[in-house]
Amino acid sequence: MNKENVITLENPVKRGEQVIEQVTLMKPSAGTLRGVSLAAVANSEVDALIKVLPRMTAPMLTEQEVAALELPDLVALAGKVVGFLSPNSVQ
Repeated sequence: MNKENVITLENPVKRGEQVIEQVTLMKPSAGTLRGVSLAAVANSEVDALIKVLPRMTAPMLTEQEVAALELPDLVALAGKVVGFLSPNSVQ
């Protein structure tokens, strides 16, 4: 997995006894983005991110965990998601 796709959370997610400090984002496929507008994802709309991030994170975050993320962590994850939408020639 590309280390550039690893996000270290400023405010780790607590799941029972487990503490998630890093999240790896996987490049989405068309199926990953089903049910959400590409424009909504590209504009980092929170509702769209809450739907797609659980489908592309390892360890898999739940929708509730994504909704509870602190803003700096959500912005960092959103930046990677938007980056995946850009053609390689633009990056």
